[in-house]
Amino acid sequence: MPPHVESSSSDDDEPTTRLFHRRRSVHKLFGGRKVADVLLWRNKNLSAGILAGATLVWFLFDVVEYNVVAFLCHIALIGMLLLFIWSNAAPLFDRHPPQIPEVIVSEQAFREIAQTTHYKLAHFASILYDIACGKDLKKFLLVIGCLWILAIVGDTCSFTTLLYVGFLCALTLPPLYERYETEVDHLVAKSGEDLKKFYKKVDSNVLNKIPRGPVKKKLH
Repeated sequence: MPPHVESSSSDDDEPTTRLFHRRRSVHKLFGGRKVADVLLWRNKNLSAGILAGATLVWFLFDVVEYNVVAFLCHIALIGMLLLFIWSNAAPLFDRHPPQIPEVIVSEQAFREIAQTTHYKLAHFASILYDIACGKDLKKFLLVIGCLWILAIVGDTCSFTTLLYVGFLCALTLPPLYERYETEVDHLVAKSGEDLKKFYKKVDSNVLNKIPRGPVKKKLH
């Protein structure tokens, strides 16, 4: 095991060489808050409940082929019935009727979500543009390969199944990586070295032999 890779599953800030050259723990990499707790199964009941809910939704839409419109209407129908019963039964038990949480209709929350979404989309589009222009040939070939593989997978699986698989990976891969961090870092480092060697061979044997036009000299 290489000495430069250190194992750490705690939330401390001591600098270590890890995957993607990060210097933070896995928990802090995901924000260190509730989302990180869910992804890393720090709150097992909540994580299990979210996974069970996602599995139920996938089963209804992909296996049973439940209609989306009918599902939304049934959810709204059940919600309205529960609110009706609660509102009319609350005075009998000296309880307050249900109130709509302010965060749901908050204008500030919608603005923050819109700004964050716009920033992420603009940043993602900028990255794709740079890659498509061929500024980094390795990234260009990597993206092309990933899109090709994703197209093949998407042709054999439904969109719901792809979303569920992605959600399942998000709830299983981070805790597994946190547990076997040292072994994964070692394998990734070894694989990275092998890929670099393979790319050098392809670059010297294939890419460098592609004829290119003459380089025009700049006029001063």
